[in-house]
Amino acid sequence: MGGGDAAGGTGGKQANDRLGSWFVRSGWSKGELARQVNRRARQMGAHHISTDTSRVRRWLDGEQPREPIPRILSELFSERFGTVVAVEDLGLRAAHQPPGASGVDLPWAAPQTVALMSEFSRSDLMLGRRGFLGASLALSAGPALVEPMQRWLVPTPAGPGGTGREGAARQDRSGHPVRLSGPELDLLDTTTVMFRAWDAQCGGGLRRKAVVGQLHEVTDLLQDHHPEAVTRRLFKVAAELAELAGWMSYDVGLQPSAQKYFVLALHAAKEAGDRPLGAYVLSSMSRQMIHLGRPDDALELIHLAQYGSRDSATPTTQAMLYAMEARAYAGMGQVNKCHRAVRMAEETFTDSRPEEDPDWIGFFSEAELNAENAHSYRDLAYVAGRSPTYASLAEPVMARAVELFGADPGHQRSYALNLVGMASVHLLQKRPEEAAGFAGQALDVAGRLRSERVNTRIRRTADTALRDYGEVPEVAELSDRLRVELPDDCESAAAQAV
Repeated sequence: MGGGDAAGGTGGKQANDRLGSWFVRSGWSKGELARQVNRRARQMGAHHISTDTSRVRRWLDGEQPREPIPRILSELFSERFGTVVAVEDLGLRAAHQPPGASGVDLPWAAPQTVALMSEFSRSDLMLGRRGFLGASLALSAGPALVEPMQRWLVPTPAGPGGTGREGAARQDRSGHPVRLSGPELDLLDTTTVMFRAWDAQCGGGLRRKAVVGQLHEVTDLLQDHHPEAVTRRLFKVAAELAELAGWMSYDVGLQPSAQKYFVLALHAAKEAGDRPLGAYVLSSMSRQMIHLGRPDDALELIHLAQYGSRDSATPTTQAMLYAMEARAYAGMGQVNKCHRAVRMAEETFTDSRPEEDPDWIGFFSEAELNAENAHSYRDLAYVAGRSPTYASLAEPVMARAVELFGADPGHQRSYALNLVGMASVHLLQKRPEEAAGFAGQALDVAGRLRSERVNTRIRRTADTALRDYGEVPEVAELSDRLRVELPDDCESAAAQAV
């Protein structure tokens, strides 16, 4: 048993009833929770963590584990119950954090944005492999998340030229200010486009560190003095890279890190004066809240994005925001509003002009539109008690998404996610054989990806199938494949790259 998860003091312990309550409701055994903790620790790079059933028993008996265990438990229970379960909710003590180390309520000013991006990306690069970065963060939700983001729309007074420390511009050896040429700026844009394509094709685990490193280099450039147009362009690149770093972190299961990058990306988009890009960042934050079972927060973020970009976003971006609005309404069980948002997404997408779109919205194709709307119907089916009516609405739309993504080698992760979505729709329709077939296809694709999100969805869908239809041969065969090809307690491929 590794020393990293030992407790502080053990004298005078009382049973931790809060942790015990969450544990009982989870349905996990002590061994299963220990395996989940170990797997998440490896994803964070905290290889010194090695928990077993006796250690879990001691936590339930009142022992206080040291970081990063409390944060890991918070993430695991949050995902299990589809809502944010704070460290304190588990009866555990959160580590004291210096100002700015956690939380999302950051100063909306260029110098602070640059400093925070530089500090956070450097910490991720230098400390993330040892697990300390993830241990220092906590997810924000509700008003603590939404209210600070509303300040994205508040105008800020223009500061003096440059964002350098104490107003000093760095100079080269000849004593001249550092200057960037047009081709150099173009290369930064091209590199960001390349990273985005790699993420779509291979998943977030393969190149996450490279994106974080590139972000750190750009924030380094932002500490020099530049003409205003160059500074804005650098902030735009920083915003795109920070959003992508957040998206990749989300994809490999590092939820607190993902949220921090998204927040920094929104700050950078504000400094760039790019409202549509800021709306895109807010949509990524909304997706994360849907994933965490917070559709009300997701809806607030999407409405903020729509309001802030209503006069500047292209039809493609507007259609994407409507589709995300539908996802949020579906999670809330708001049937009529969900249908209206789906219809608005479809109608607005007909006005899409890809040649006018920025690269970051290029993912929102006909395939993605169908995928989002199908998942909205699928989510309505779950909220309505596994309604076959909404499942039947989801099936043809999801089938179209699968067909289109299957023909697109550049979006293999989306292909896998929609194969899993198709499997879940068949489970809702009580067709376990077909569900197992689609989940098996998703497993084939997952072997070529570095995406913990894909792996987790396959596991969850297979677990549901096994629980409800374990006697069906195709389901039993899928379960056997999972034990060999995607064991739950293995060190995931994503963890190796994180």
